[in-house]
Amino acid sequence: MNPADSAIRIADLTVRYGRKTAVDGVSFAVPGGSVYALLGRNGAGKSSLVRCLVGQQKPNAGGVALFGEDVWKRRAALMDRVGVVSEEADAPPEMRVAALARFSAKLYRSWNQDAVDERLKRFGIAASSRYGDLSKGQKKQVALAMALAPSPELLILDDPTLGLDVVARKVLFEEVIAELADRGITVLLTTHDLGGIEGIADRVGILRDGRLVLDEEMEALKSRFRRVRFPSQPAAFSDATLKTAAVRAWGGGTEAVVSNYDELAFERFRSASSLNAAEVAPLSLEDIFIAVTGEGVQS
Repeated sequence: MNPADSAIRIADLTVRYGRKTAVDGVSFAVPGGSVYALLGRNGAGKSSLVRCLVGQQKPNAGGVALFGEDVWKRRAALMDRVGVVSEEADAPPEMRVAALARFSAKLYRSWNQDAVDERLKRFGIAASSRYGDLSKGQKKQVALAMALAPSPELLILDDPTLGLDVVARKVLFEEVIAELADRGITVLLTTHDLGGIEGIADRVGILRDGRLVLDEEMEALKSRFRRVRFPSQPAAFSDATLKTAAVRAWGGGTEAVVSNYDELAFERFRSASSLNAAEVAPLSLEDIFIAVTGEGVQS
């Protein structure tokens, strides 16, 4: 990918807190107009990376470029082109939503108040509401409406569905993010709602213990992962061309998550192992995430 085509470019990013390394030499790029999902368990380094991404934290090594410019050096100018919804949306509790919009409008060169009013109406939030009286989910929806008001070129969503009910999640994922992607706006989000992003994200990155262990297009990722179940114990997978992300007992047989599935290679393996019966099934993004991060899997 040409660096000039990247809305986000992260190079060898490292963040340390004392002796603890939160982000360890992470590099990846997000093409303009795409939706990138950054995944990881709690403590994997997502929040530290997002803080560097928006210029709130200076990394110990490496750097972040937005639209080809260093975000740490050019933060004030770049943030005018970026909308951000943080993990914990916050504002003075006594402040009315309308007053919050007026305050936020002063921070940007352009501001579409009609778009704010329209989204608040769709979310069922009155502009006269006190911020402190809103639910956690409603606060996140207000933050989203404010983030979209300046028509950003890049939208950064840090766990945007946290605190949202099923209907609100549907509105965010299907009506908002998809619409932005169709208009050529770049979206980067961190989330635990893997089912919600499966049909939306163009590319997926997975952090584990501060390292980027996967960075791949969604369709390519899903095409190479398969769950394979054998009614008996096959020959060792280590002797085959098939790579396994996880292997565990399954009833009286074996279940394996294969990370480089290919029909011809699998048939050769099955023939060599004298196995007549095998069940092969695709994996959801959540299944792949669990296999890659190793949670609850014995291998």
